[in-house]
Amino acid sequence: MPLLPLPALADNYIWTLSDAGPRAIVVDPGEAKPVLEAAERGLQPAAVLLTHHHPDHIGGTSALRDRWPDLPVYAPVDDRITIDCHRVADGDTVETGGWRFDVIAVPGHTRTHVAYFGHGTLFCGDTLFSLGCGRLFEGTPAQMVTSLDRLAALPVDTRVCCGHEYTVANAAFARVVDPDNPALARRADAAAALRRDGQPTVPSTLGEERAANPFLRVDSDAVRAAIAHRLGREPHDRTETFAELRQWKDGFTA
Repeated sequence: MPLLPLPALADNYIWTLSDAGPRAIVVDPGEAKPVLEAAERGLQPAAVLLTHHHPDHIGGTSALRDRWPDLPVYAPVDDRITIDCHRVADGDTVETGGWRFDVIAVPGHTRTHVAYFGHGTLFCGDTLFSLGCGRLFEGTPAQMVTSLDRLAALPVDTRVCCGHEYTVANAAFARVVDPDNPALARRADAAAALRRDGQPTVPSTLGEERAANPFLRVDSDAVRAAIAHRLGREPHDRTETFAELRQWKDGFTA
């Protein structure tokens, strides 16, 4: 199925996944304009999937519903998402218009964040980024580690469709943490070249992320050694490794 990221706002992506024709799933429309412009070129929204309540992921949904009143919208159970929609939770299945997605609860960035997996594609919002992960606004490090573990267990050829263009910035941090990782060096160089050409760096594949993303490598010797150096001791467990890594990234400047 053709997959296309529509740039939105400052650095968001609105993902579209089309069938054999013009109909498409629309994921996290932070603003309506890119979708409406795509519709002028022939795109026909078939359903909207929302991963979490932040305005830069849901802000255009009402305007899309105004344009297409019967457009189905799927969203996590969260009172902060006020649009009329089908509520989904962990273990649910979204089946609409020939598409099928498994719903995976991934708390951490927010307490009600979900991801959608289907058709070889993962729509993970702000939980997993290429070479990074989301900030912990509402969840705990233990929750986020569990969420990332669940996503990392998906097939290695899964297309990872995250909500923002952060890869180059994430690569700068990752190469400080894990400087001798050849997979990371290749991914960082490729991402930089794509951005120089004005192209998106995503989707990546889950195999690439498992090899190069330090937040999926908290059990690796290299990441543990980097965290032990910062702490002045061995981390107690993988959750502490992740927590210190995330705190390090929060204050990192290239």
